[in-house]
Amino acid sequence: MTTVSAHVAITLAAHVDHVFGVMGNGNAYFLDALTRQTDADFVPVRHEAGAVVAADAFHRASGRLAAATTTYGAGFTNTLTALAEAVQAHVPLVLVVGDEPTSGPRPWDVDQIAMASAVGARTYTVGRTDAAATTVIAVEHALTYRVPTVLAIPYDVATLDTGDVPETPSPRLPAPLAVRGEFAHGVVREIAAALTAARRPLLLAGRGAWLAGAGEALGALADATGALTTTTALGRGIFPRNEFDLGVAGGFGAEEAMALVREADVAVVVGAALNQFTMRFGELFAPGCRVFQVDVAAAATHPHVSGYVRGDAAVVAGAILGELTGAPSGWRESVDLTTARQHDAGDGIAADGRLDPRSAAARLAELLPEDRVVVSDGGHFLGWSNMYWPVSAPDRMVMVGTAFQSIGLGFPSVVGAALARPEATVVLTTGDGGGLMALSDLESAVRVAGGRGIAVVWNDGAYSAEVHLYGRKGLARDPMLIPEVDFAAVATALGAEGVAVCSVEDLEALTTWGARPAAERPFLLLDLRISGAVVAPFWEEIAQASG
Repeated sequence: MTTVSAHVAITLAAHVDHVFGVMGNGNAYFLDALTRQTDADFVPVRHEAGAVVAADAFHRASGRLAAATTTYGAGFTNTLTALAEAVQAHVPLVLVVGDEPTSGPRPWDVDQIAMASAVGARTYTVGRTDAAATTVIAVEHALTYRVPTVLAIPYDVATLDTGDVPETPSPRLPAPLAVRGEFAHGVVREIAAALTAARRPLLLAGRGAWLAGAGEALGALADATGALTTTTALGRGIFPRNEFDLGVAGGFGAEEAMALVREADVAVVVGAALNQFTMRFGELFAPGCRVFQVDVAAAATHPHVSGYVRGDAAVVAGAILGELTGAPSGWRESVDLTTARQHDAGDGIAADGRLDPRSAAARLAELLPEDRVVVSDGGHFLGWSNMYWPVSAPDRMVMVGTAFQSIGLGFPSVVGAALARPEATVVLTTGDGGGLMALSDLESAVRVAGGRGIAVVWNDGAYSAEVHLYGRKGLARDPMLIPEVDFAAVATALGAEGVAVCSVEDLEALTTWGARPAAERPFLLLDLRISGAVVAPFWEEIAQASG
């Protein structure tokens, strides 16, 4: 018998090779068909939010369509924070869920379509005669609009016999967005003229430029104009020539590097939304700098932008390059970027006797495997990994949670990234607060990543973002504190190698671990007992901006 659930599973498996999830009543028949009748791998995690997070991280590290599955009701509602994050991060993902029967809701059913819509995800519900076609529509929607799509299987439809799986067309995706209209072409010429005349040109690129495959074109544009380059946190590594790159723009940037950004007289921003953090709350560029933006959004995304071109990043970069005249500015050869990019190496041990997170981050940058893919939870600790740990390309920095400003999505991110990049070492950076939220999927990370997985837990016994923002305003600190948890012991109990790190010298455990073959070593968790008194520069900016 070929059921509706089998139609969904077989059709979806033609477009994905991994499905992350938690099994329950609502998706049991879908998972049975996926396991028995397709070549796709089901990857179990321990929490439904982790299913969506793992799929999200899989896409960000591989560029491929992601898939997750949960049951209905509580299983679905558990996904909502992760689903909202994936929506805001523009992640193409299909979430297969059970749903209430067509005869009407039961006491434990909720309006899942309304809930998905509330966070920005569209739902497609399969029927007995259209399950395969609806699955393809959901896949096409996810890929076309770069958004998570919910594919719902009503409980009383899941096991209906519906015959052989029909052939379905492949998803039809839109072509790269071209520059259209005389006005847009005029702005392209204006950008080229401004770059030609600039004495201190700057290019800033984000994840959108990477998704468009614009790295080579932007590198050529930088060389042709003599521009310095900088990126958003999610765009790191997109420019081919690191020797002329200032690093991350905004609060993660080194102070001298950001001072050079303020010297720019022309800045072209490509594939970056220019959020408040990248823009340093409006202070990234100096008054008088002409700021141009290239993106696929309907309009410019910051009031400092004076000229906007809507179009694919690679297409527009190529068009600007074709309009250039004159010689490179020579600015980038006149500055010492090695010095400008340096961050404070810290004091080893902070004044309170605990490990200085700056010193730990700097030493880890030297010890971590070069082939790393860094996955990050959200929180105050973001400053240390983003400032000190370089990555070679944007798909090697996976920050699940930052788009929706959430924490607690770190450990399941390891699962998706490890399967997306099995040749690499996946390094998680998380705080103790977010680490405790996601603790159920520490087991998943240990099981899936094994000897190619490392977790770095910045353990300061507090929700430090709140301490450094609201604590200094005089609010009660007790709700902001966390009794110190021995993450090293918890990790060891789950089959990992857990190491309590109280000094920079303790980090040599990473050297010993790295000397062993990956197949013969366990997952490694470094429990960094850091000082909470050292404040990350980006958080100082946030605190000052909040008054």
